Amino acid sequence: MSLNYDFVVKDWRWDAEELSEIGARVAVALSDHLAFPDMASAVVMACDDKKIANLNQSFRGKLQPTNVLSWPSVELAAKIPGERPVLATDAELGDIAIAFETCIGEACAANLAIVDHIAHLLIHATLHLLGYDHIEDTDAELMEQIEIDVLAKLSISNPYRVNVGTQ
Repeated sequence: MSLNYDFVVKDWRWDAEELSEIGARVAVALSDHLAFPDMASAVVMACDDKKIANLNQSFRGKLQPTNVLSWPSVELAAKIPGERPVLATDAELGDIAIAFETCIGEACAANLAIVDHIAHLLIHATLHLLGYDHIEDTDAELMEQIEIDVLAKLSISNPYRVNVGTQ
């Protein structure tokens, strides 16, 4: 496998073992679908809404919790909307933060299995690390199709039919 997630649990409500299992499954499915540098990795901080709200304020100017944030090590975004990003060459893809309350709340509101929603958010954030985005419609279509395809490999239904709000 050429992708690994290193989880740093900052909120006791996260189950570290379950996160590692989800991360391993997601890594295999993503690696089957996309090219990664050898020994690619991302650090995932599993935190609470307060921590992610502070990070969201610091990095995006929005003082509110969000489900997931990502910080790529290298900017890989395509120059033209709708095109695929530049392939990653740096094994350290970047960092991800995921918030417990928001993640659980979204899953419950959308009637999704919590582990499936966590997998989706991990895929979503990893795609951001790889230069994918959803600001322009053509970019969103490309990113969402990859998410749908990778989730299907994990036997997880298309979340965009159920929950349009993953941002």
